[in-house]
Amino acid sequence: MRLSIIVPCYNEQEVLPLFYRKTGEVLEKMGCEYELILVDDGSKDGTLAVMKDLAQKDTHVKYLSFSRNFGKESAMYAGLSNARGDYAAVMDADMQDPPSLLPRMLDKLQTGEYDCVAARRVSRKGEPKIRSLFARGFYKIVNCISEAEIVDGARDFRLMKREMVQAVLSMGEYNRFSKGIFSWVGFKTAWVEYENAERAAGTTKWSFWGLMKYALDGVVSFSHAPLAFIAWLGLIMTAFAGVMLVFVVVRKLIFGDPVAGWASTMSVIIFIGGLQLFCLGIIAQYLAKTYMETKRRPHYIITETNDPDAEKIR
Repeated sequence: MRLSIIVPCYNEQEVLPLFYRKTGEVLEKMGCEYELILVDDGSKDGTLAVMKDLAQKDTHVKYLSFSRNFGKESAMYAGLSNARGDYAAVMDADMQDPPSLLPRMLDKLQTGEYDCVAARRVSRKGEPKIRSLFARGFYKIVNCISEAEIVDGARDFRLMKREMVQAVLSMGEYNRFSKGIFSWVGFKTAWVEYENAERAAGTTKWSFWGLMKYALDGVVSFSHAPLAFIAWLGLIMTAFAGVMLVFVVVRKLIFGDPVAGWASTMSVIIFIGGLQLFCLGIIAQYLAKTYMETKRRPHYIITETNDPDAEKIR
């Protein structure tokens, strides 16, 4: 039995040695063969140097370094593509995914009842309130309109059997939203709950607007509801316009009083124009995603690695 631990890293030189030490201690106690796959997502600090140093000291460590910043989704995809273990786990390096959960997750998988064991935060202690509010709202909205169920508080931290890893890799779409992909491929998943852990060192790489963009990507990737909303909105606005037209004609014929008011007319025109641009913006999001998919660009490009068998472009 062999475990593959995939760790996407972007400017994590401060926390990476701590993560390596804590995770290594847990894996050694578990007594199984393992590989630690560290993916440098185009870091601008000394993250790659730390990875190389760890790889020289420990043969369990493999590092993959991207030619530029491709994003966390690409880093996870690269790690899973190059994992050789019977089980594969995805973890963040900031210690917000407690390594101490790994033995319990593996025990659940080995019962044969589940194909995946995922971690879920039961609290958001230490997280900004506005961020928590928007996060909870996102989960409620996406579960209402999406074909994939995403559990509130779910992390990317999960341990999967090889069969599920292959299913995830088979979804080779360029615009990736892993939380949705993990749900869409199915398989029996058990949830391990834990209290929120704060970052051990360094600063978060996710800004508020970055998270908003990520949430929008998730909605566009796994739901057609916004397009259906546009269609129904157009139908409603057409019906409303028809009613107003009848009202204007009847008022003119009966009372001989046309509807006056330049200001009100301009307000309606501006409102309709803004509504049209908004709807076009939604359509443009889907069109842009389709455009990027048709280009068939690689998800990542690896320029440095200590794994001679690594897939350098995929």
